[in-house]
Amino acid sequence: MKKILGYCDNWSAIAGGTVQFKISTYGPDRYEAALVRVICGDNEPEHGIFKEEEIDAPLNGEHAGRLQPIDAGSYGVVPQSPAIDNLTSFTIQAWIFPTTPEKGEQAIVSNWRDDLAAGFALLIDDKGALTLRLADGEGKTSSVSTGKPLAERRWYLVSGSYDAATNEIAVCQKPIVETLERLEAADNTETAGGFASAGAPLMFAAFPAVLSNGKSASAKHFNGKIDRPQLLSGAIPAGDIVAAWDFAQGIGSDKFHDTGPNQLHGNTVNLPSRGCKGHNWSGNEQNWQHAPQEYGAIHFHDDDLYDAGWETDFTYHVPKDLKSGAYAIRLRAEDDETYVTFFVRPAKGTKTAKLAFLASTVTYMAYSNYHWLFHQRFSETTETLWTTLEKADVFLQEHNELGLSTYDTHSDGSGVRFASRLRPILNMAPKTPCWSFNADTHILGWLESQGIEYDVITDEDLHDEGASLLEPYSAVLTGTHPEYYTTPMLDGLRHYINGPGRLIYMGGNGFIWRCALSDQMPGVIELRRSEDGIRYRDEEPGEYYLELTGEYGGLWRRLGMPPQSVVGVGTIACGFDSSGYYQRTEDSFSPRVDFIFDGIGKDEVIGDFGLLGDGASGSEIDATDPMMGTPVHTLIVARSEGHSANTLICPDEIGFHHAAMDGVQSPIVRADMTFFETPGGGAVFSVSSIAWAASLPHNNYDNNVSRVSGNVVQRFLEEQPFALPETTG
Repeated sequence: MKKILGYCDNWSAIAGGTVQFKISTYGPDRYEAALVRVICGDNEPEHGIFKEEEIDAPLNGEHAGRLQPIDAGSYGVVPQSPAIDNLTSFTIQAWIFPTTPEKGEQAIVSNWRDDLAAGFALLIDDKGALTLRLADGEGKTSSVSTGKPLAERRWYLVSGSYDAATNEIAVCQKPIVETLERLEAADNTETAGGFASAGAPLMFAAFPAVLSNGKSASAKHFNGKIDRPQLLSGAIPAGDIVAAWDFAQGIGSDKFHDTGPNQLHGNTVNLPSRGCKGHNWSGNEQNWQHAPQEYGAIHFHDDDLYDAGWETDFTYHVPKDLKSGAYAIRLRAEDDETYVTFFVRPAKGTKTAKLAFLASTVTYMAYSNYHWLFHQRFSETTETLWTTLEKADVFLQEHNELGLSTYDTHSDGSGVRFASRLRPILNMAPKTPCWSFNADTHILGWLESQGIEYDVITDEDLHDEGASLLEPYSAVLTGTHPEYYTTPMLDGLRHYINGPGRLIYMGGNGFIWRCALSDQMPGVIELRRSEDGIRYRDEEPGEYYLELTGEYGGLWRRLGMPPQSVVGVGTIACGFDSSGYYQRTEDSFSPRVDFIFDGIGKDEVIGDFGLLGDGASGSEIDATDPMMGTPVHTLIVARSEGHSANTLICPDEIGFHHAAMDGVQSPIVRADMTFFETPGGGAVFSVSSIAWAASLPHNNYDNNVSRVSGNVVQRFLEEQPFALPETTG
């Protein structure tokens, strides 16, 4: 059982800056903290390569523990206003699209206080029907229900009203008429026991609640879409508009706007999805920016989370002379241990080494708190192994408030579009399965073993600073899986490569998906998996445009910028049971690449060993494709063999289902190790395999995968520019 968790406010700390750490204990009242530099996070006993270095810091030592709760679930809030407080009679109405009407009581709109027993709430009751609830401020509660359950994933116009003159409350649900099935309208009227204003904020998609630490929170969240809610000052049909909220305004932010006379603007909490089809979506326009009037819905979920909101337990003031690298606060409470990982980079515009390791922090966010393996029925078929649960996996199953990854689905079945680093993330740390961050520490451990000096920079740094972040470095080294890229990140990388920069792509399945980051809401990634690609979950049709930037989401290859046009290769196949190896090609004997194979025999098999599938070519692998933009002067210096029947061609490479799609039958399934020069005197080298880095530690880092990698790094750090071959086409 996990007994301690934590997170920090910033994954990329500048030497001389600060990092704030927020800690929660689950039982223990004391815990121990220690700052460590992460050298290699792989702690499998049979590997024998785990290495961390303890660093002196004021935070080291014992601290008082406490439980810090999380307010999970998304909702909207309108601050308390006299325009609402002074209502006697009222009508509240909205278009709604319930996605789990059967799950129990869910607030649609609430203006409620339990402690005063006052206010009103339009909700879905425990039988799935629309209900209006009132309280008179003296302990008496009244309600009226349509008595007819709402259908799942269908649009309804719903309303509830109270008439102070007659003391009647009424409720009505009307389905949209353009449907193929018969959905009946329902309404009801009852006599109320009285009504008193709550004198509280108005909330969409939740009731107010209080956390165990006394902070305001939310409860009984609505799953589904809400579109164009309105509040009127009288019962239907009379009454003036008090507020008319247009959720199509403010898309890409946490603000929403009231177009009514009182300007009762509000904000969303925990990143519900916006840029969503409203009740009047015609299908004529796919871009919410071109037809905002048809994208006036917000999709709320009971398991959304942006910022856990924990208080800071201690702040680390990063010394100006602290070595750039991967660091973590190691937390221990009783028999449990956890790490809070962060990176230290040089001050902006400076460097301490000629080589930079580009940490794939945006990809780490995409995978953060990954639930997919134990939520999807076909996960074991995909992974070709029995699902095994780590202690952290069990904890995540028991604590849904920690949020999801972009590979998961919400409790209502819709795909998760946002993932945040402002919460405890259990799989972005040493001593976790060797995927994403921890797989990248195989590279960090190798750099340390070879005595290669390096700085660490991150994806978020690249997004913010572009090519200027990379340009001081002679060479940039990627991690094993730089999968998710924003437009500024890709533009910055391309600009660097087009100049004298040298890029060493040390992984596979890189530069695949366009995603978005936000300046207004830092620390969150947005992903919409449009159209094609490896489908961990489907995207809602008509909602392919990113909310944070307005860009069309999906695969970069579908957007006209395939990874082959950047690094020469792109994803071709995936297979997780075993890995292959590389054989040199005729191109490898070109004088242009003599440096790569210094010390490597003519017929030497490269990488028929490793910690990931017993080979250097596996997990997810890349190949060249001239049609996708592989430069014409690219040399394929080695090509993989020995892949299994479970290594299958990716769906975006298949035009029609057919046989011979696996690593045994198809010659298409292979990793192409490539090299090409760039016009500015730089070059790009790609290993094209996630498994490559896991072969580096073999035989105490003395092997031909290590040698090839070292040869490339050494040449890429030399000042002598690369020259384009005389004939490039």
